Order: sequence, then C-alpha cells, then structure tokens
Amino acid sequence: MYQDGALVGVEAVIDKDRASALLAKELHADLYVMLTDVDAVYVDYGQQTQRALGAITVDEAEQYRFPAGSMGPKVEAACSFARASGKMAVIGSLNEASELIHGEKGTRITA
Repeated sequence: MYQDGALVGVEAVIDKDRASALLAKELHADLYVMLTDVDAVYVDYGQQTQRALGAITVDEAEQYRFPAGSMGPKVEAACSFARASGKMAVIGSLNEASELIHGEKGTRITA
C-alpha cells in the first residue's frame, strides 16, 4: 500500500486453504488434498446427528454451512478447486493420506 508516495506495510491474513487451492489450480494439479485431524467433513459435527460426508458435488457442499474457524475455509477451497479445474478435492485425516489419494476415505468433492 502507498501513502504519500511511500510504501507502507499493512496487517493482513492469508488463508492457507484458499492460498493452497489457488496454487493447486495454477499448477494444474490432478488432485487437491487437504490433510487435517479429522477423517472427513461432518455435518452437525459434535452433535448426536453428526454424519460424515463422503463423495459430494460442489453444489451439495455449498448447501451446508461449516464453521468459519475450521471446516468452512477448507470446504470453500475444495469447492473452488473442483469448480475451476473439473478435478477432485479431498479433505481428511493425515493418518489416512494414502486412502484419501486413492479416493477410499475422507470427503471427496467434485464439480
């Protein structure tokens, strides 16, 4: 930012999920993988009605509201990648990375 012709620093936050989705799109990645501490994206997380989302489309994912401080940015980033690339994004556990890559675990989001 410039102020009176001089460069001035500003505070900013760069969301890691959105930034990595943009990078994946720019690199023409075949798959966008987000590793986290839970095995999938859950609807009603922490409640008796909670359920994991498996294979879903961007349109289906966008029908839900996820917390801004946790799954919200991850789902938004996954949807952005899937929509722009036509390829799959997956969200799931670090401990199940191999299964995520092979489409066997986690939440898989496609256009």
